[in-house]
Amino acid sequence: MSWGTELWDQFDNLEKHTQWGIDILEKYIKFVKERTEIELSYAKQLRNLAKKYQPKKNSKEEEEYRYTACKAFLSTLNEMNDYAGQHEVISENMTSNITVELARYVQELKQERKSYFHDGRKAQQHIEICWKQLESSKRRFERDCKEADRAQQYFEKMDADINVTKADVEKARQQAQVRHQMAEDSKADYSSILQKFNHEQHEYYHTHIPNIFQKIQEMEERRIVRIGESMKTYAEVDRQVIPIIGKCLDEIVKAAESIDQKNDSQLVIEAYKSGFEPPGDIEFEDYTQPMKRTVSDNSLSNSRGEGKPELKFGGKSKGKLWPFIKKNKGAAPEDFRNLPPEQRRKKLQQKVDELNKEIQKEMDQRDAITKMKDVYLKNPQMGDPASLDHKLTEVSQNIEKLRLEAQKFEAWLAEVEGRLPARSEQARRQSGMFDAQNPATVNSCAQDRESPDGSYTEEQSQEGEGKVLATDFDDEFDEEEPLPAIGTCKALYTFEGQNEGTISVVEGETLYVIEEDKGDGWTRIRRNEDEEGYVPTSYVEVYLDKNAKGAKTYI
Repeated sequence: MSWGTELWDQFDNLEKHTQWGIDILEKYIKFVKERTEIELSYAKQLRNLAKKYQPKKNSKEEEEYRYTACKAFLSTLNEMNDYAGQHEVISENMTSNITVELARYVQELKQERKSYFHDGRKAQQHIEICWKQLESSKRRFERDCKEADRAQQYFEKMDADINVTKADVEKARQQAQVRHQMAEDSKADYSSILQKFNHEQHEYYHTHIPNIFQKIQEMEERRIVRIGESMKTYAEVDRQVIPIIGKCLDEIVKAAESIDQKNDSQLVIEAYKSGFEPPGDIEFEDYTQPMKRTVSDNSLSNSRGEGKPELKFGGKSKGKLWPFIKKNKGAAPEDFRNLPPEQRRKKLQQKVDELNKEIQKEMDQRDAITKMKDVYLKNPQMGDPASLDHKLTEVSQNIEKLRLEAQKFEAWLAEVEGRLPARSEQARRQSGMFDAQNPATVNSCAQDRESPDGSYTEEQSQEGEGKVLATDFDDEFDEEEPLPAIGTCKALYTFEGQNEGTISVVEGETLYVIEEDKGDGWTRIRRNEDEEGYVPTSYVEVYLDKNAKGAKTYI
């Protein structure tokens, strides 16, 4: 099967076919190029997607990634980056191994095809010239033969005519001989050119054209093989990244399997545990008997020494079940005393760890400066040792300052850790004691409220402010007549009232309630006639008197 023998007369069709083959190759190159652009665009979109959902540094989102589910999601985002990288590899390999190589091959192919068809056209032109020469010699031979024949006939006519002179006859005979000789020469020339043409034609159709067409066939077959190899490379480029993509997917599955719901639940406990004990049971209040106060002013004032007064209180529980500390929009206390015990302990521990890291960092810097100073002492040409003294002194001062700060927070942490278990136990004992002596006791954590006319309403819990401005306190204390006591309270924790309008209380101390919590997280209490102020509601256990509307003023 050879184009030279089978397609010897299809020069134009072969020219069109080979051009079509090059067009197909260029079309495939364009296809692969667009595929590489898609891969790059896809990889870029994947990276942007992963970046979009990455936790922002120093934000609340970063804290959320302590949970195993969020860690698994973060691992998924990281793996997506690697996944995107493999698509970039696909694009790069397809560009270098297919697009660039085929583009160079197409240029070579065009030059080779141009050369072969140039040779073919040259051979065609040659055979056409030979054919024209043959036709020219043939027509000349034919013309000379006709002229010789006419000259012969004219000679014979003249020779037969008796009226023609002998000279005319001789002239006609010579003319006939000349014509005859010219015909013989034309015949010989035509015969020679015909033989030459036949030889050239044989060479053209059996040697030149077959050779050229064979080369064109081989060129076309190489093009077909090359495009097939490129298609294999196309598949291999994808196949090479499949194991790595598989590893990325395996890592995502591994991250998903590492999710521990129990661990996440424990983290929620650690994040929000307050350290308080749950409230005690609310006693049944019997309204079939008249409610009367049985505790006098004197008994209330002597309650710390003579036992607990028997008070009657409201009974509806407010929406919230525990005296959470109100959030403070202003500056939080340095020792985090505005937080529940457990949260305060965590914050203090976190602060101590941060300070220790800063101390270690400063110590490393001090060691580096000391070593540099030693190098300067041994090699004065490298620098002046005295130039480092100021920096060394500054670092040492920073270390001392940070150590003092760490000691301060460690002392607060030791205080919280030392009293937290005992505090919980004491709170349980107090709750039981008050429940036993006062059947109508209402725990402050339930945040019960009573309207002045004795009706009971359930207030909606609101997020109050932990900070009370001094001007608000001043307005409250400007009253000339002291407010009546509406119940008593027991201090659960020691509170140092450092701000104006607040009052200090000691753990276990019993005081009078003169104004209940109005939703801002503060309760107004009185120790004696001259000492009254506000304390955080969560620091005390309140016992309200149901007949507070007609209560007398405590003096």
